[in-house]
Amino acid sequence: MKKGVDYIGVTTVFYCHDGKRNILLQKRSKNCQDEIGRWDCGGGSMKFGETFEECLIRELKEEYGCEPIEFHYAATNNVLRKHNGRKTHWIALLYAVLVDPEKVKLSDPDKMEKIGWFPFDALPSPLHSKFRKHFEMVKKSKFI
Repeated sequence: MKKGVDYIGVTTVFYCHDGKRNILLQKRSKNCQDEIGRWDCGGGSMKFGETFEECLIRELKEEYGCEPIEFHYAATNNVLRKHNGRKTHWIALLYAVLVDPEKVKLSDPDKMEKIGWFPFDALPSPLHSKFRKHFEMVKKSKFI
């Protein structure tokens, strides 16, 4: 059985920023399940027994090798879409995460082609299909 396909998956999605209106993004590698070559924020699925916050901190360390300075829950989104012709269903918990840019590194080279910092008003292209919708939800929360 596969998360998000055979049953609803739960994921934390995090928009890392530096407190100066710059956002950390990753370019998805050829080894990702979908949206290869698109720029995206961080995120990952929960493990059994984890709290939302534990999942967020674990995924942040796995992807960017750093700890959060602070983080804030922003919103939840019901993500229904198709992946390789199959319906997928995820519950995404969205977070704004303040990190120290000096401590960030690409820690998952299998899934990330590269990472970079971008001003909020000069984002790279192409972006993940859910990026803009989720980013707007996070910005409305006033945590970025």
